[in-house]
Amino acid sequence: MKAPAQDKKHKSVGWANVVFAHAERACALELLCICALMLIGGCGQPDSPNVKKCRVIAAENIELKKELAKSYKEIELLKAQYSKKINEQREQLQKCLQEKEQLKEKSRQNVRDQVKDVLDTVLEENKKLREENAKLKAQIEELQKQPQ
Repeated sequence: MKAPAQDKKHKSVGWANVVFAHAERACALELLCICALMLIGGCGQPDSPNVKKCRVIAAENIELKKELAKSYKEIELLKAQYSKKINEQREQLQKCLQEKEQLKEKSRQNVRDQVKDVLDTVLEENKKLREENAKLKAQIEELQKQPQ
């Protein structure tokens, strides 16, 4: 490589001096490169309507998936609450059925006791009536044996 020519403003010659001497050109070159990159990046073809529709649909799908996940969580929560209430009601039903059976048994026992009391009374009365009937028959026989 050849050494750069001597700069008129600067007495020494060197790459560093050339670069610093031309800093204004370097800044301008940087700005030009940045602008070119921005134009290249920003000057792409505009999205076609199909691409826009696809993006909108994709965004809607994402939102719908979020809502669906939220709905699933709500459903699971409601299922848990429903299961809890169902279990509570089943327990209450079992208690009620037990109470019903106990009351039924008490009722049967009460009926048995009342029937027994009535039956005992009836049997007692029946016994008395038989005894009285036997006495009366004996009296009738005695009266029939007596001469008139």
